[in-house]
Amino acid sequence: MPANSSSSAGSRRRPAGASQRRSRVGRSLLVLFALLVVAVLTVVLLADLFQKGIQEVTLPLRHENVIRQQSEEKGVDAALIAAVIYSESRFNDQTSDAGARGLMQITPETAKEIEKLSGGTEFVLDDLSDPELNIRYGTFYLRHLLDQFGGDQVAALAAYNAGPGNAVNWGGSAMTLDDINYEETRAYVKAVLEKRREYRHIYDLELGY
Repeated sequence: MPANSSSSAGSRRRPAGASQRRSRVGRSLLVLFALLVVAVLTVVLLADLFQKGIQEVTLPLRHENVIRQQSEEKGVDAALIAAVIYSESRFNDQTSDAGARGLMQITPETAKEIEKLSGGTEFVLDDLSDPELNIRYGTFYLRHLLDQFGGDQVAALAAYNAGPGNAVNWGGSAMTLDDINYEETRAYVKAVLEKRREYRHIYDLELGY
């Protein structure tokens, strides 16, 4: 009888090996799933960082708070301000051979005219290296040129690059890109307008759209 009882109990027990194997398989699947999730998140993060790195080189944006503030204060499109800064200096403080300074490449003569127009006080020319002051002066001058040429961006940008006198000679607010006689200025105006569209599309939140 004891032998029969032992045999009956043994037949009721489930094989321990099969249960352990299922447990190991389950844990392995969970680990694989976790590794897959981590891999996907890593790829997304690296892609985002790569995109931002490329963007920083091809279409940088800095001082967006100042740009937004000046855009609102002076009624100039923020993307247009950013596009002018990009075309003038790539957002790097520098001084040209002609003496134009800062992010928006303002010449000493233009700075003096801005002071006269705005009723501002005199300042040291080296102050144009200050990003906030430079953007403030550059945006003021851009607003002045837009007003002078009836809001026409082609004429205002041509005047910003080659001077208001040349812009008047090329037709003022009625000019088209083809009316600009200077190849450099024509390329400049075209590039700024293209970058303006890019800045508005890519940096819509940063620029307050």
